[in-house]
Amino acid sequence: MFERIDPFLNTWRWPAIALAAALGMLGAAHAFESFALLLPCPLCLRQREVYWAVVAMTVTALALWQVRQNPRFILAFNIMLGLVFLTGAVVAAYHAGVEYKFWPAPSGCTANLVDMDAIDLSNLNARQGAPSCMDDPWKGQYGLSMAGWNAVLSLVLATISFRAAGISLPRSRMPMPAE
Repeated sequence: MFERIDPFLNTWRWPAIALAAALGMLGAAHAFESFALLLPCPLCLRQREVYWAVVAMTVTALALWQVRQNPRFILAFNIMLGLVFLTGAVVAAYHAGVEYKFWPAPSGCTANLVDMDAIDLSNLNARQGAPSCMDDPWKGQYGLSMAGWNAVLSLVLATISFRAAGISLPRSRMPMPAE
C-alpha cells in the first residue's frame, strides 16, 4: 500500500504535504465554524492546537532544511511529526469518547447557554458561552462524529509520518559476505 506514496515521503516532501494537510484541517474547522455556524467546544479547540503545532514545527523545519540538508534532521523531524499527529489522534479520540458518552467530559465542557439580551457589550472579545463537548453537532455522519473522523485522519497522518521516518533512515553500507 505504501509503495505508491513512498516517493513522496523522502527529504522535504512529506513535511510539505503534512503542512498542507494541517492547514487544510484548520481551514475545514474554521469553515465549519464560519459557514455552518458550528461553534467549537473546548475539546474542539484542543484538537486545533495540535494542527497549529504541526504548522509551526513544519514551517520552521522546512526553513532549517533549506539551510542545511542533513538526513538525520529529517529523520528526527518525521518522528516528531508522527508523535504530534499521534497526540492529535489521542485528543480527538478522547473527544469522540466524550461525545459517545464512553467516559465523562472534563470540567468546563458543559454547555453555557448564551442569553443574547445579557451579552456584555463592554468586552466583546471575551467568550460569552461555549457549546457542550458532549454534543455532536454533525450527528455522527457516516458512523463517526467530527472528532472521530479527526482521530482517524490524525492516526493516518501519524502512520505516514513514521513511514517517512523509516524511509529517511540512513542505510549503513555493510559488505556482502563472500559465498
